[in-house]
Amino acid sequence: MIAPMDGSETTRAQVPGTAAFSKFVAVLQIIADAPEELGMAELVARARMPRATVYRIVAALRAEGFLGEADRLVLGPRLISLASQSWAKFDLRALAKDDIQHLRDITGETVHLAVPSDIAMVYIDKLESPQAVRMTSRVGTRVMLHASSVGKAYLAALPDEERAALLSRLKLPRMTPQTITRRKDLEEALKRAQLQGYAVDGEETEPGIQCLGAAILNRSGRPVGAMSISVPKYRFDPAAEARYPELVMACAARISAHYALTQGPAAD
Repeated sequence: MIAPMDGSETTRAQVPGTAAFSKFVAVLQIIADAPEELGMAELVARARMPRATVYRIVAALRAEGFLGEADRLVLGPRLISLASQSWAKFDLRALAKDDIQHLRDITGETVHLAVPSDIAMVYIDKLESPQAVRMTSRVGTRVMLHASSVGKAYLAALPDEERAALLSRLKLPRMTPQTITRRKDLEEALKRAQLQGYAVDGEETEPGIQCLGAAILNRSGRPVGAMSISVPKYRFDPAAEARYPELVMACAARISAHYALTQGPAAD
């Protein structure tokens, strides 16, 4: 469920003079996104940089406390401290906490809260299912707009011109055999999401996982994020398929109402 960080996902122009910084950020992102702890050989392979460059970056990050000292690469205490301060100040996460917890409790399934990040979505909160089969995602995971229910819900809620401009930048890589890889098919899925009020990820990001997502809107109706429920396919029976869409839309609507009251239309 992790968006590639090798440059294939975005054509964002690099700011002059920041090439070295961009490499540091890329290494941190690879380590953060990895579902398991990485070793140096794995990091070098994923970073697609010279081995010596990766070793220098890792040494510098460790010296600053951004990486741990263990042989396996993990985020360090300084970075975790900075992140925790950021999450504590994140209004949407705080506003949505009770509503996503209620949804998790009444369904027994995993619930995610996500915000846009360039041409991806980033999970800023996750409430895990208490059941045995769970998701591999975590807070900080980036998911692709075209393959995730939160991404499609966000896209569907954008004004037409903004959505078209964003779609023109997407490359639509295949994540699973079910992933949408043609723009025409994605546009049709977004139209369905607009009509239904929720978007679907039918095993498009992770095999065996069905997701339903809905956009979170501010007072002017602009999307500021999205939330979703993720269900293993074998638990997504006809009863769940009939019940969960309304629960997801109701949850997103409640969060939107809370957000609108506290943030107002100017908080895009």
